[in-house]
Amino acid sequence: MKQFKWQFILIAAAVIIFLVWPYFNNVQLPGEGFSTFGSETVRAEVTQIIEEGQIDLGGNLQTYQIARVNILEGEYAGIVMEIDYGKRQIRSDDYLLAPGTKIMVSISKTPDNVINAYFVDYIRATPIFWLTVTFAAAIILISRWKGVRAILSMAFSLYVIIGYIIPHILVGEDPLLVSIIGSMILLGVTLYLTYGWNLKTHAAVLSMVIVLLITGALSALFVVITKLNGSGDENVMFLMQLMETPINLRGLLLGGMIIGALGVLDDLVTTQASAVFELHHANPNFGFRNLYNSAMRIGQDHVAATVNTLVLAYAGASLPMLLMFSLARGDYGYLINFAFIAEEIVRTLVGSLGLIAAVPLTTVIAIFFAFRAESLGKWEQFLGPEGGGHSH
Repeated sequence: MKQFKWQFILIAAAVIIFLVWPYFNNVQLPGEGFSTFGSETVRAEVTQIIEEGQIDLGGNLQTYQIARVNILEGEYAGIVMEIDYGKRQIRSDDYLLAPGTKIMVSISKTPDNVINAYFVDYIRATPIFWLTVTFAAAIILISRWKGVRAILSMAFSLYVIIGYIIPHILVGEDPLLVSIIGSMILLGVTLYLTYGWNLKTHAAVLSMVIVLLITGALSALFVVITKLNGSGDENVMFLMQLMETPINLRGLLLGGMIIGALGVLDDLVTTQASAVFELHHANPNFGFRNLYNSAMRIGQDHVAATVNTLVLAYAGASLPMLLMFSLARGDYGYLINFAFIAEEIVRTLVGSLGLIAAVPLTTVIAIFFAFRAESLGKWEQFLGPEGGGHSH
């Protein structure tokens, strides 16, 4: 009953934060009115295929279509226009339009007031929605009440990133400071919302905050040593052209490293804290050394697998670029000196160093909480139970 009370309080607090946040986070974004990615697109529906054939574009033979589309929204809603699909540009897929297909089109007006529509992409919102519903149903089916809390935590995480971190960076605040503050808010709510108010979660949250500070310090140190300035990503250069308020690009790079490490650190510290409490519960006679050594053996396996996961994730994201570089017979010894590659290497290695530091740190902190679980006395009503289904 007491655990249910804390869960109810945490969910109520999260809902209140959702409701009142806009009033405390009323940030006026600069640069309104800029034409950026997706700002000139509208939804449309294909009503008729007028023409279909084969066309040779630079030695690439592909099918093209001329289609009539009905604009579904915006200034030109209800107006039928014609678009070409695959007649002027090489397509990277073999999908074809058909009557009833929902697409996105870009509409432009020439100086002599001629309106043209261009194919942008397919509308994928419906299948993505059903995939999301399937995901939510699966996690609730497997994890039940904890799955519901995990979904709420995920939604809150996205809300913090979109509603707090991004707006405050856009108005010119220090991206590193904003990212650290946002990460602590995010973790403080999501970890407690998912795992409840208990000693295990306290240990995980405290460990996470310390590891984030360590990761931030390491990121700042190695970004300076490697002379990175945050301009390795072409999207950053495009952002600079759009923004009226200058952005600290190095701070933006550091903030991205902090946020990128959150998900993996969340999993690692929570699992390590759980291992400590389960081992202590299984054998209360374990002293500090035995409990530490047993928990570290679990943590060593976890961090080894997680570091490999990080490397594979970044390599997978960079695969097209690596293929292009190999095709040009480039020297990989020179490749690591380019900023956009060096940023990913530093991001991967600094994040891995944070993971390595998290294992012994979380183990020690969790042991401290576990050893005092039996002697909380009146503090138990404030700190909560031991966690993991165990009470004291």
